[in-house]
Amino acid sequence: MSQRVADHLATQIEAIIGRLGQYVACASVSADPAFENGMAAARDFLMARLAGMGMENVQLLDGGGHKAVYADWMHAPGKPTLIVYGHYDVQPPDPLDAWESEPFVLTQRGDRLYGRGASDNKGSSTIALESLAAYLQIEGGFPFNVRCLFEGEEEVGAPSLPAIFERYADLIKGDLVLSADGGRNGFWPAINVGCRGVNALEVTLRTSAVRDLHSGRYGGTTRNALHDMAHLLASLHDAEGRVMVEGFLPEAARPTEQQRRHSAELAMDEDAFFASFGGVAHGYPDYTAIERLTLMPTLEINGMWGGYTGPGSKTVIPNAAHAKITIRLIAGQDPRETAAAVIRHLEAHAPEGTRLEIRSDRGGAPAYSLGEESPLVVAADRVLREITGKTPVRVRSGGTSPITATIRDHLGIDTLMFGFSLPADGVHAPNESYAITSIREGVTCWPLMLTELGRIWNQSQ
Repeated sequence: MSQRVADHLATQIEAIIGRLGQYVACASVSADPAFENGMAAARDFLMARLAGMGMENVQLLDGGGHKAVYADWMHAPGKPTLIVYGHYDVQPPDPLDAWESEPFVLTQRGDRLYGRGASDNKGSSTIALESLAAYLQIEGGFPFNVRCLFEGEEEVGAPSLPAIFERYADLIKGDLVLSADGGRNGFWPAINVGCRGVNALEVTLRTSAVRDLHSGRYGGTTRNALHDMAHLLASLHDAEGRVMVEGFLPEAARPTEQQRRHSAELAMDEDAFFASFGGVAHGYPDYTAIERLTLMPTLEINGMWGGYTGPGSKTVIPNAAHAKITIRLIAGQDPRETAAAVIRHLEAHAPEGTRLEIRSDRGGAPAYSLGEESPLVVAADRVLREITGKTPVRVRSGGTSPITATIRDHLGIDTLMFGFSLPADGVHAPNESYAITSIREGVTCWPLMLTELGRIWNQSQ
C-alpha cells in the first residue's frame, strides 16, 4: 500500500520543492509582531493546502495567541486516531547581513535549499503534508483516523497550546501523535526517543544613575551597567563551562551509566562534529560532546545589549543593560524550580549598587522521553530496518519540542518526533538550509510509517 505512495512521491520532488518555496516565502516569525502578516500568510497557505488535498473541517483554533491550523479525516469508524503535528512559525532571520541569499526566498545551492524555516520546521512539515496528500490521492483514505495540528508558537515556547487543548477538547482527541518536528542528530537510521526541555528568562540590570552618563565627564567614577552585566553573567559558569548555579543540576538528574552507554554506542565523531561548524570543545569536561548535547542541561546567554549599538560611536556609560537567557533541561529538572535557582544566583551575585528585573513569559517545558514499547517506536523501528537494512539507533534531541510534554500533560498520549532535519542544516542561524536528500528520505519513510502504524493498531485490536 504505502510503497505505491512513496514511489509516486519520488517522482514529485521538484513540485514538492516548489510548494516548500511558497511556504518559506511566508515570513512567519512568531516572536516579532512586525511579522504578523507573514504569520497570517502561513496560516492561509496551510489551510488551502489541507483543504485542497481532501482534509476536512479545516479551521483556525484560537488559544489567545497565534492561532493554530486544524484539519481532520475521520472516516475510519472504530479505528484509532493519529494526530499529525507541525509548526508554521520560524525564528527571526537576524542578523540579516550574514545571509548569502534572501532569508524568505527558498534558494537552491548544490544539494541544499536555503531559507528561514527551510529545515525548522517547514521542510519536515512539507514532507508530512505531501505524504498525507499522496496517501489520500492514491489510496483514497488512511488506515485510521487522522487529525492535523499546525501551531504557530513553537519557537516561543507554545504558550497558547494548553488553552487550545482545553478550549477544543472535543475536537483534539487522539491516540498517538506523529510529529514532523525534530531531527536526526546526524545519525541514520535513528529514532528520536526524547528531547530536552526549556525555559527562558530576560534580565535587566540597572545602576543607581538616573540616566546614561557622558563617559568623559563621569567615566571611571561610577558603575557601568554593561560591565556589571558581563560580570554577573560570567558568574553562571566556570572557566571550563560547568554551570555554577546552586541547585541547578540535582545529583539524581545526572545521566545514568545506561544512558551514557547508549550515547557511546552512537560513536559520534567529535572532530567531524566540531569541524562542521568551526567550533571547539567546551562544557562539562567529564562528559563527551554527545552526552553534553543530549543528556546534560545547558544555561546559555542568547543576547546582551545596552547603551548605544547603532553605527559610529556614542560615548556613554549606560545605566541599564539587558540579557536573554535560555535553559535546556534534562529529565529530573523542573522548569520552574530550575529557573528559580538561576534567579536566586543572579540576585545573590548582582554587584552592589545595582538592581535586577527578571522576567519569564512562560513556565517552560520539561524534558520528554518515549518508551520502547510505544507503537510509534515499534513502527519506526520496522520501517527504518526495512528501508536501510540496519538497526536504528535511539537518539535524544538536544533541542526542545514543547508539544511533546504539553500533549502528554493535557491529552495523556505519546509523541514521536519524526522530522528529518540534520545538524548541518544550521537551524535558527543565518543560512539555515535543508538537504534535498532529507526530502527524498522523508517522503519514503512517512508513507511506510502510516501503513505500519495502521498494521500494528489492527493487530492490537
